[in-house]
Amino acid sequence: MKHHVDMHVGQRIRRRRWMLGMTQQQLGEAVGIKFQQIQKYETGMNRVSASRLYDIATSLEVPVSFFFDGVAEDDAEVAMTEADISAANSNAQAKSGDIFSEKETLELIRCYYQMPEEPRRRLFELTKSLSRAA
Repeated sequence: MKHHVDMHVGQRIRRRRWMLGMTQQQLGEAVGIKFQQIQKYETGMNRVSASRLYDIATSLEVPVSFFFDGVAEDDAEVAMTEADISAANSNAQAKSGDIFSEKETLELIRCYYQMPEEPRRRLFELTKSLSRAA
C-alpha cells in the first residue's frame, strides 16, 4: 500500500522535473537510474531512499526539504486509505484552488520563465492590470 508521504514526495519530484522541462529519462540519467524507477518514485509506488532523494534534489536544483513542503503531520491523515487520500486531495484542490496540479498551469509557468526578462516583466504588468479590471 502506498504511503501518503511517498505519494507527496513523488508528486513534488514530478512537478519540479516538469517545471524544468526535464524528462524522466534525463532525470534518471542524472542520478544514475532507469527512467522506470523515476516513474515508480513519482507515483509513490516505490519509496525514495535518503541518498537517492539527495541526488534527485541536487539534479532538480532544490533543497531536500522541497519535497516535504505541504506534507500534513496529522495522524488522522496517516491512517487514511489510498482512496480516502485521493478523495481528500480532490476536495482540498477544489476548495483551495490548487492550480499547480494542472498541466496547463505548469506549462504556462515554464513558458513564462523561458521568456527574456523585459517581455516577461511587461507581460506580468499587463496581467496584473487585467486582473484588477476584472
